[in-house]
Amino acid sequence: MQTDCISLENGTLRLEIAQSIGPRILGLSLDGSPNLLAELPDFTALRPDGKIYNFHGGHRFWCSPEDAILTYELEDFPVEIVKEENGLKVTKSPGIDSGMEKTIQVTLPDRTATAIITHQLKNCTDHPMHCAPWAITQFRTGGAAILPMMAPDAGFLPNCNLVLWSYTDMTDPNIHWGRNSIRLDASMRTPFKVGFANHVGWLAYWLEGVLFVKFAAYDSRVAYPDYGCSSECYCNNRFIELETLGPLQELLPGGRLEHVETWHLFHAPVPPQNEAEVQCILDQDV
Repeated sequence: MQTDCISLENGTLRLEIAQSIGPRILGLSLDGSPNLLAELPDFTALRPDGKIYNFHGGHRFWCSPEDAILTYELEDFPVEIVKEENGLKVTKSPGIDSGMEKTIQVTLPDRTATAIITHQLKNCTDHPMHCAPWAITQFRTGGAAILPMMAPDAGFLPNCNLVLWSYTDMTDPNIHWGRNSIRLDASMRTPFKVGFANHVGWLAYWLEGVLFVKFAAYDSRVAYPDYGCSSECYCNNRFIELETLGPLQELLPGGRLEHVETWHLFHAPVPPQNEAEVQCILDQDV
């Protein structure tokens, strides 16, 4: 992990926020656990213009739909960090390629294992942008993700979607297809990605006795990127990503979009096998 991070902690959770790159959360631990987030100092992607995008790992803030230049805007520059009550506000100045200003506000509202991550996109160009906020959390592999596919009963009509990418192998033995959820064992040799409209709003990942669950609101009345995905999950042999997306909107010059995630962490000695077991843990915490 980078050494120039600012720590934000409440006695239960500890988050590490980078100062020289970002906006980026590079560290996340529960009660002194090892960092749950992936640390990727050498993982990069080559943009069509020949520039190198450094992933770094951790939690990042992208703009959808995915574009080889605008989405992969370079983030290897210092950010502005302002201390707030119970949190930090991290701002990246408008990008050279996109003209978008990115802000992540990280709040620990109390002493429980809860964090609120508020993402803001601001259009600093002189023209409208058709886009959606995209929040991506990269974890270390070796755990198991639960992706809930539950949706309201629509009778004889379809009630949910499942979106696949060209490299996704549906026969991979690490994927367990359930009636109301998908369980993904994060030990993939080849890349895998799925997306869906997440009616219940949460995604979960279990690793080394810790269960991470993040929530983001879903609105069935609006359009989402990637054939209607409000949640996505990507995994390869280095990391697994839990992703949430906001609605696609026309962002006018000077306008802002906001996307809020709420993170909850739990001690869970045994990995949950399906959405019902995750929900049971959530219900016990209420």
